[in-house]
Amino acid sequence: MDLDAYIGAHRAEWERLDELSRRRKLSGSEGDELLDLYQRVATHLSQIRSSAPDPSVVQYLSTVLARARNKATGARTNSWQDVALFFTERFPAALYHARWWWGITLVVNLVVAFAVGWYVMRNPAVQSAWVPASQVDQLVNSDFESYYSENAAQDFALRVWTNNAWIAAICVAAGPLGFPVLYILWENIVNIGVMGGIMAANGKASLFFGLILPHGLLELTAVFVAAGVGLRVFWSWVEPGQLTRAQSLAAAARSSMMIALGMIVVLLISGIIEAFVTPSPLPTWARISIGVLAEAAFFAYVFILGRTAALAGVTGELEKQDQSAALPAAA
Repeated sequence: MDLDAYIGAHRAEWERLDELSRRRKLSGSEGDELLDLYQRVATHLSQIRSSAPDPSVVQYLSTVLARARNKATGARTNSWQDVALFFTERFPAALYHARWWWGITLVVNLVVAFAVGWYVMRNPAVQSAWVPASQVDQLVNSDFESYYSENAAQDFALRVWTNNAWIAAICVAAGPLGFPVLYILWENIVNIGVMGGIMAANGKASLFFGLILPHGLLELTAVFVAAGVGLRVFWSWVEPGQLTRAQSLAAAARSSMMIALGMIVVLLISGIIEAFVTPSPLPTWARISIGVLAEAAFFAYVFILGRTAALAGVTGELEKQDQSAALPAAA
């Protein structure tokens, strides 16, 4: 092949395809022309690669074809607008659609935590089984409070954030199995209940709640959201409805991933509160107020912004172009 002659014969078509692919809007005839030129230029690229593979020409045609393909099929790009849509529509809508799962999980776990705490507080033998009597004074008068301030705030925030994000991720990832999520919840709630019961039994209930509530309201809510979403994934294949089990599981898993991504930011906020507000010299009422405001902001985010997005038809699912094709299911 005489490459120079070949370029001369087809350059006009390449430039026309490049011009059409750069336009913001195309008419119907221009769209047809773009598709026709795309097929021809793709053939030209194939012939050049097999007969005279000049790197610069191959690169040029590959770039032109990629741009034309994006123009024809609709390019999917990452942008700040996508990020804004995620946090203003998709994430809150996904939370709103899953509200019953994580809401019930939250209520049940709080009831269990208070029940465990009350039982531990009323039974000294149980307290001794968890913490030896010789260590109780050190725990309630020093260790519990110093935990929040013994490390640099920024390091502590990062450690808390990554740890809680890891727990939330496990809840979502283990969702299809169901039992691991329940185990994580039980272990978490028992630890909180036992610690609260021991502190209350030793006259330190106000200190316990004064240190737990500023960050714990949002932090625990985030964990309960992740766990509730994980349990919803489990139930999606147990009771798939009109979908196949695979389709139901895939839809629930996609939505859970959207929520998991958003909860990373929620847990970052709770980590910052735990590192900078919980151990701060602010009065107890001020620290708790910050925690209550953060929790109220989350619920407003879900039930105002999320509900509005859900009523507008936002499901919290991936966009259609990001999903694989699904087989039809019987109605």
